[in-house]
Amino acid sequence: MNDEENRALLRYIEKYKVQNRSRFIRETLMLAVIKKFEEDHPTLF
Repeated sequence: MNDEENRALLRYIEKYKVQNRSRFIRETLMLAVIKKFEEDHPTLF
């Protein structure tokens, strides 16, 4: 991440009192990945 993205992440973590930063980043990333896969799934028609 660049500096601005990192600062935004740290602000979010502090504001919402995220207890486990690694878990938060992993879960947020995987939610975005899974959502994209679901949107792009092949269809028959």
